[in-house]
Amino acid sequence: MPTTHIGITIFDDVEVLDFAGPFEVFSTASRVARRLHPDADASFAVTLIGHVSRQVTARAGFRVTADATINDAPSLDLLLVPGGVVDTELERREVIEWIRRADATTQITASVCTGAFLLAEAGLLDGRQVTTHWEDIPDLRARYPQLRIVNDARFVEDGKFVTSAGISAGLDMSLHLVAKIAGEDLAVRTARQMDYAWVRERG
Repeated sequence: MPTTHIGITIFDDVEVLDFAGPFEVFSTASRVARRLHPDADASFAVTLIGHVSRQVTARAGFRVTADATINDAPSLDLLLVPGGVVDTELERREVIEWIRRADATTQITASVCTGAFLLAEAGLLDGRQVTTHWEDIPDLRARYPQLRIVNDARFVEDGKFVTSAGISAGLDMSLHLVAKIAGEDLAVRTARQMDYAWVRERG
Protein backbone atom coordinates (compact mmCIF):
# COMPACT_ATOMS: atom_id res chain seq x y z
CA MET A 1 0.00 0.00 0.00
CA PRO A 2 1.46 3.41 -0.91
CA THR A 3 2.00 5.98 1.82
CA THR A 4 -1.00 8.21 2.53
CA HIS A 5 0.18 11.80 2.90
CA ILE A 6 -1.85 13.66 5.53
CA GLY A 7 -1.83 17.38 6.25
CA ILE A 8 -3.18 18.64 9.57
CA THR A 9 -3.57 22.39 9.80
CA ILE A 10 -2.61 24.21 12.99
CA PHE A 11 -3.13 27.82 14.01
CA ASP A 12 -3.12 30.06 17.09
CA ASP A 13 -5.78 28.91 19.57
CA VAL A 14 -6.25 25.55 17.86
CA GLU A 15 -7.65 22.95 20.27
CA VAL A 16 -4.73 20.72 21.28
CA LEU A 17 -6.44 17.33 21.08
CA ASP A 18 -8.15 18.31 17.83
CA PHE A 19 -4.82 18.09 16.02
CA ALA A 20 -2.71 16.03 18.44
CA GLY A 21 -5.31 13.25 18.68
CA PRO A 22 -5.43 12.55 14.94
CA PHE A 23 -1.64 12.95 14.76
CA GLU A 24 -1.32 10.24 17.42
CA VAL A 25 -3.75 7.93 15.64
CA PHE A 26 -2.04 8.12 12.26
CA SER A 27 1.50 7.93 13.65
CA THR A 28 0.58 5.00 15.89
CA ALA A 29 -1.09 3.25 12.95
CA SER A 30 2.13 3.59 10.96
CA ARG A 31 4.15 2.19 13.84
CA VAL A 32 1.81 -0.76 14.27
CA ALA A 33 1.77 -1.45 10.52
CA ARG A 34 5.58 -1.38 10.42
CA ARG A 35 5.70 -4.10 13.06
CA LEU A 36 3.42 -6.27 10.91
CA HIS A 37 5.18 -5.49 7.64
CA PRO A 38 8.76 -4.32 8.34
CA ASP A 39 9.68 -3.93 4.68
CA ALA A 40 6.62 -1.97 3.60
CA ASP A 41 6.46 1.78 3.09
CA ALA A 42 5.10 3.84 5.97
CA SER A 43 1.31 3.65 5.97
CA PHE A 44 0.85 7.33 6.85
CA ALA A 45 3.04 10.42 6.73
CA VAL A 46 1.69 13.40 8.68
CA THR A 47 2.64 17.03 8.06
CA LEU A 48 1.56 19.81 10.42
CA ILE A 49 0.77 22.90 8.34
CA GLY A 50 0.71 26.45 9.68
CA HIS A 51 -0.47 29.72 8.18
CA VAL A 52 2.67 31.67 7.29
CA SER A 53 4.62 30.99 10.47
CA ARG A 54 5.78 27.62 11.69
CA GLN A 55 5.39 28.72 15.33
CA VAL A 56 1.87 28.26 16.69
CA THR A 57 0.44 28.77 20.17
CA ALA A 58 -2.46 26.41 20.69
CA ARG A 59 -5.08 26.80 23.40
CA ALA A 60 -3.85 27.20 26.98
CA GLY A 61 -0.43 28.33 25.71
CA PHE A 62 0.64 24.98 24.23
CA ARG A 63 3.42 25.81 21.75
CA VAL A 64 3.97 23.71 18.65
CA THR A 65 6.08 24.01 15.51
CA ALA A 66 4.57 23.29 12.11
CA ASP A 67 6.46 21.24 9.53
CA ALA A 68 5.35 23.49 6.68
CA THR A 69 3.18 26.50 5.90
CA ILE A 70 0.41 26.97 3.38
CA ASN A 71 3.07 28.43 1.08
CA ASP A 72 5.24 25.30 0.94
CA ALA A 73 2.95 22.46 2.01
CA PRO A 74 3.30 19.17 0.12
CA SER A 75 0.59 17.60 -2.01
CA LEU A 76 -1.89 15.80 0.23
CA ASP A 77 -4.04 12.70 0.03
CA LEU A 78 -5.93 13.64 3.19
CA LEU A 79 -6.51 17.12 4.59
CA LEU A 80 -7.64 17.38 8.21
CA VAL A 81 -8.71 20.74 9.65
CA PRO A 82 -9.01 20.86 13.45
CA GLY A 83 -11.01 23.31 15.48
CA GLY A 84 -10.58 25.63 18.42
CA VAL A 85 -11.05 29.39 18.23
CA VAL A 86 -11.39 29.77 14.45
CA ASP A 87 -12.59 33.38 14.16
CA THR A 88 -9.24 34.74 12.93
CA GLU A 89 -8.74 31.86 10.49
CA LEU A 90 -12.20 32.45 9.02
CA GLU A 91 -11.13 35.99 8.14
CA ARG A 92 -7.90 34.93 6.46
CA ARG A 93 -8.87 34.62 2.82
CA GLU A 94 -5.49 33.11 1.94
CA VAL A 95 -6.18 30.28 4.38
CA ILE A 96 -9.67 29.64 3.02
CA GLU A 97 -8.33 29.72 -0.55
CA TRP A 98 -5.56 27.29 0.38
CA ILE A 99 -8.06 24.88 1.95
CA ARG A 100 -10.07 25.03 -1.28
CA ARG A 101 -6.97 24.37 -3.40
CA ALA A 102 -5.76 21.54 -1.17
CA ASP A 103 -9.17 19.89 -1.25
CA ALA A 104 -9.11 19.88 -5.05
CA THR A 105 -6.47 17.11 -5.00
CA THR A 106 -7.31 15.18 -1.81
CA GLN A 107 -9.03 11.84 -1.65
CA ILE A 108 -10.46 12.71 1.78
CA THR A 109 -11.05 16.06 3.48
CA ALA A 110 -11.95 16.01 7.17
CA SER A 111 -12.51 18.28 10.13
CA VAL A 112 -12.62 18.03 13.89
CA CYS A 113 -14.93 20.20 15.99
CA THR A 114 -15.13 23.80 14.71
CA GLY A 115 -12.81 22.97 11.85
CA ALA A 116 -16.10 22.38 10.02
CA PHE A 117 -16.58 26.16 9.94
CA LEU A 118 -13.41 26.52 7.87
CA LEU A 119 -14.47 23.83 5.41
CA ALA A 120 -17.91 25.44 5.18
CA GLU A 121 -16.39 28.89 4.63
CA ALA A 122 -14.43 27.40 1.73
CA GLY A 123 -17.74 26.25 0.23
CA LEU A 124 -16.83 22.58 0.47
CA LEU A 125 -19.75 21.38 2.57
CA ASP A 126 -22.72 22.94 0.78
CA GLY A 127 -25.65 20.52 0.76
CA ARG A 128 -23.75 17.90 2.72
CA GLN A 129 -24.41 16.20 6.05
CA VAL A 130 -21.96 17.52 8.64
CA THR A 131 -21.46 17.78 12.37
CA THR A 132 -19.36 19.74 14.87
CA HIS A 133 -19.06 20.21 18.63
CA TRP A 134 -22.54 20.16 20.19
CA GLU A 135 -22.04 23.65 21.60
CA ASP A 136 -21.32 25.10 18.15
CA ILE A 137 -24.10 23.41 16.17
CA PRO A 138 -26.54 26.36 16.48
CA ASP A 139 -23.88 28.79 15.23
CA LEU A 140 -22.88 26.49 12.36
CA ARG A 141 -26.52 26.12 11.34
CA ALA A 142 -27.14 29.88 11.49
CA ARG A 143 -23.98 30.85 9.64
CA TYR A 144 -24.19 28.16 6.94
CA PRO A 145 -27.88 27.31 6.43
CA GLN A 146 -27.04 25.33 3.29
CA LEU A 147 -25.46 22.58 5.41
CA ARG A 148 -27.40 19.54 6.60
CA ILE A 149 -26.48 19.46 10.28
CA VAL A 150 -26.46 16.13 12.13
CA ASN A 151 -26.88 16.23 15.91
CA ASP A 152 -25.53 13.69 18.38
CA ALA A 153 -23.08 11.98 16.02
CA ARG A 154 -19.42 11.31 16.78
CA PHE A 155 -18.64 11.78 13.10
CA VAL A 156 -20.45 12.05 9.79
CA GLU A 157 -19.27 10.92 6.36
CA ASP A 158 -20.70 12.39 3.16
CA GLY A 159 -18.77 11.57 0.02
CA LYS A 160 -15.08 12.42 0.48
CA PHE A 161 -15.89 14.69 3.43
CA VAL A 162 -15.80 13.48 7.04
CA THR A 163 -16.61 15.83 9.91
CA SER A 164 -16.47 15.01 13.60
CA ALA A 165 -17.93 16.38 16.80
CA GLY A 166 -15.76 17.93 19.48
CA ILE A 167 -12.25 17.18 20.61
CA SER A 168 -12.13 13.45 21.49
CA ALA A 169 -14.48 12.60 18.62
CA GLY A 170 -11.54 13.33 16.32
CA LEU A 171 -9.89 10.17 17.62
CA ASP A 172 -12.88 8.05 16.62
CA MET A 173 -13.03 9.70 13.21
CA SER A 174 -9.31 9.21 12.65
CA LEU A 175 -9.53 5.52 13.51
CA HIS A 176 -12.41 5.28 11.05
CA LEU A 177 -10.15 6.85 8.42
CA VAL A 178 -7.38 4.37 9.21
CA ALA A 179 -9.89 1.56 8.66
CA LYS A 180 -11.13 3.16 5.45
CA ILE A 181 -7.65 3.60 4.01
CA ALA A 182 -5.66 0.69 5.43
CA GLY A 183 -8.21 -1.79 6.72
CA GLU A 184 -10.25 -2.55 9.82
CA ASP A 185 -7.58 -4.79 11.34
CA LEU A 186 -5.00 -2.00 11.47
CA ALA A 187 -7.54 0.39 13.00
CA VAL A 188 -8.44 -2.15 15.71
CA ARG A 189 -4.76 -2.82 16.44
CA THR A 190 -4.08 0.93 16.57
CA ALA A 191 -6.89 1.54 19.07
CA ARG A 192 -5.59 -1.36 21.15
CA GLN A 193 -2.04 0.03 21.07
CA MET A 194 -3.39 3.39 22.24
CA ASP A 195 -5.50 1.75 25.00
CA TYR A 196 -8.40 3.63 23.51
CA ALA A 197 -12.05 2.48 23.47
CA TRP A 198 -12.88 3.25 19.85
CA VAL A 199 -16.46 4.46 19.33
CA ARG A 200 -17.38 3.48 15.77
CA GLU A 201 -20.77 5.13 15.56
CA ARG A 202 -21.31 7.76 12.90
CA GLY A 203 -24.10 9.76 11.35
